[in-house]
Amino acid sequence: MSSVLLNTLEDFYHLLSQSLNDNQMVKLLLSKYRGADKSLNRINIRPITLQNESVLSFVYEHQTNHITKNHSYSAALTEIKQLIGEDFKSAYLTLSNLEVQIEFSKKGKLKISQHKAKQGQAVAATHNRQKNRFVDIQRPFLTALKVTDKQSKLIPAMSNKWKQINKFIEIFSQALEVSPHDKSTPLNVVDFGSGKGYLTFAIHDYLRHTLNNDAQVTGVELRQALADLCNEAAQNLDHQGLDFVCGDVKTHAPKQTDVMIALHACDVATDYAIHYGIRANASIIMCSPCCHKQIRPQIHSPELFQPMLQYGVHLGQQAEMVTDSLRALLLEANGYTTKVFEFISLEHTNKNKMILAVKKSQHNEKEQQKLLKQISDIKNYYGITDHCLETLLEESAV
Repeated sequence: MSSVLLNTLEDFYHLLSQSLNDNQMVKLLLSKYRGADKSLNRINIRPITLQNESVLSFVYEHQTNHITKNHSYSAALTEIKQLIGEDFKSAYLTLSNLEVQIEFSKKGKLKISQHKAKQGQAVAATHNRQKNRFVDIQRPFLTALKVTDKQSKLIPAMSNKWKQINKFIEIFSQALEVSPHDKSTPLNVVDFGSGKGYLTFAIHDYLRHTLNNDAQVTGVELRQALADLCNEAAQNLDHQGLDFVCGDVKTHAPKQTDVMIALHACDVATDYAIHYGIRANASIIMCSPCCHKQIRPQIHSPELFQPMLQYGVHLGQQAEMVTDSLRALLLEANGYTTKVFEFISLEHTNKNKMILAVKKSQHNEKEQQKLLKQISDIKNYYGITDHCLETLLEESAV
């Protein structure tokens, strides 16, 4: 492939298509943006595997946030052809054995340069392929936690848990990719309400084994018996940098937290967890809220809504929507890019919403004031006088 001489854009697109078919593509960077969206700086594109399907992940890097979109190879190639030359005047393609740069002059003249890839690029490409598999079913921790049998075969009764683990690591991987944390330094992760440790072991194994990051991962669990059980499993597996302690978000405060996880923290426990993550300046906050009791009795809905809200299930859904929307907006106001979406259905519960927050690299005072006004307007509309997370943030700011 390195002997191919590129003269036209069609030559470049043919090379790109061939590299995808041959699993040789490492990444494609589109820069020198000249389009209408003044906040967009560049797009990072790389091949990943999602749910056993090969796709190209587009990370749109804006001044204040990052947006990720995944496309099939064919759709991605169509999108790239529309972007290069029109909106982006520069493209840098990295293959395992070749690097190609495209530049357009102010007069629109095309220049293509190519050179041999840096030594070790092929190894890096292979490593990237490995990490995008997320979870290897043959990993020993899965057998120790009885997700797989001694032959590393999935135990049928644990199929839902296996799906949950994979989805969780997939989400975490994408968040880590766009987070401001220096990927070459060890991550400090705390998982509040770690339970039997499935996700705690998974994120430790992913960071240590797949990404070769000397992460320190702590599971925090109120039940001493579960903490002891998980510590025993970690010691038997010789998992360095993984430990479990008895406590909760109010009693356990690690010296440093880069990733804060709290799945199924009931009612205001989610607020305490998010508050802890913000105070710790965590790069990534991952929450799956459970129960929404605090806001529900405070809400005074307009008379127009009463016929709908006479049904208890709708009243609960409204309380859930308002509570989690305020949480997401408060995270945004405190410097995070936040998403609220449906997570895979979790074992023994129908609560499957996730609040994912990734720290922004820059603070925008004007945007913060806008968000705080939106929060105030929502509270006034529903007659809400107290939201636990907002109160905690105000108290810690004093």
